[in-house]
Amino acid sequence: MSITASEYFRAKLMCEIDVMEVAESEPGSLVVVDTRRRSSWDHGHIPGSVHIPTAQIPALAAELVPAGRLVVVYSWGPGCNGSTFAALAFAELGYAVKEMIGGIEYWIRNGLPVETAEGVVQSKPDALVTAHTA
Repeated sequence: MSITASEYFRAKLMCEIDVMEVAESEPGSLVVVDTRRRSSWDHGHIPGSVHIPTAQIPALAAELVPAGRLVVVYSWGPGCNGSTFAALAFAELGYAVKEMIGGIEYWIRNGLPVETAEGVVQSKPDALVTAHTA
C-alpha cells in the first residue's frame, strides 16, 4: 500500500509537536518524558518532565505515566532518533504519544528553562531558531 505525500505529512504532523507548543501548553495537559540516559538527565532536563530511558519504557510506563494522558517524548535533538524509538514504545503500549521535534537542544536554543542539580537555569534564546525573545 502506498500513500500520497499529503497523507504522509498529515500523519507525521499528528505524531509530532514543536518545543514552543510544549512550552506553551496548558499545565497538566500532557506528560513530558525525557528518554535519555541518566547522565544526560542529570546534566539538565525540562522542568516537570519524567525520566524514563527508552529501554525502560515497557517496564516503567504504567507506573510513571497515567493512562489516558497525552505523552510527549524527547531526546537530545535532531541528530538523535532516540525519541522516535521511545514514541514507538509508548504507542505500542497504547498511549497517545507525540515526539517533540528538536529535542532538548531546541528547547535550550529557544531560551526555555532547564532543570539541573543546581536548580532551574535559562539561557538567552538563539535568534537563529526562535522569534521569541523572552
